[in-house]
Amino acid sequence: VATHPHDPDAFTQGLELVEGSLYETTGLFTASGIREVDRSTGRVLRSASLDDSWFGEGFTALGDGRAVQLTWKAGRAVVWDLDTFDAVGTLAYGGQGWGLCRLDADTLAMSDGSATLSLRDPDDFHRVGRVEVALAGEPVDRLNELECVDGTVWANVWQTDRIVAIDPATGSVTAVVDASGMVADRSGFGDDDVLNGIAHDPDSGRFLLTGKRWPVLYEVFFEPDPSG
Repeated sequence: VATHPHDPDAFTQGLELVEGSLYETTGLFTASGIREVDRSTGRVLRSASLDDSWFGEGFTALGDGRAVQLTWKAGRAVVWDLDTFDAVGTLAYGGQGWGLCRLDADTLAMSDGSATLSLRDPDDFHRVGRVEVALAGEPVDRLNELECVDGTVWANVWQTDRIVAIDPATGSVTAVVDASGMVADRSGFGDDDVLNGIAHDPDSGRFLLTGKRWPVLYEVFFEPDPSG
């Protein structure tokens, strides 16, 4: 539908629209943090950094002016105040952190690079459930960045051009998005410069998609395959 500039140095880990403003979290040691981005120009409006020893991952807004950003292997999530970009707390968890989204006021969905989604309490981050994600009976692993939309979890599948829609009650994949045709020329991309980042715009129904160190942010609709 449309394209916008995106910071080609941003190792995108999370992407989300919060009350019309676009936020992004980035990864890599010494380069991780959170930023507010001008959707039209790609310009970074403001940003805050994680400790250099932490590898930042995905995030989600909590609906109360705060957001939670995961870290890869530090076992800590950082709570950000979105108004000030101050880090106002941390939350502990076991294992790796990859993607995060808010299913409802009481539940966050979290990925760890496997085929499992853990469901967590947003207040203290303890696990309240888990679901195994499968397509036609086969596990779908490498689940990465997440976006919760009207009870469905949309997930990037790491190192692929696929996005899957997941029913969090059953773990069943209800749709698969093939985004391979979005980027024609990948000659300058590295091995890790893969599709990652999903943000839903509730006003237009469109999705914003990008990738790690991609120069473009894509604005798209998800449509059924006419061939079935």
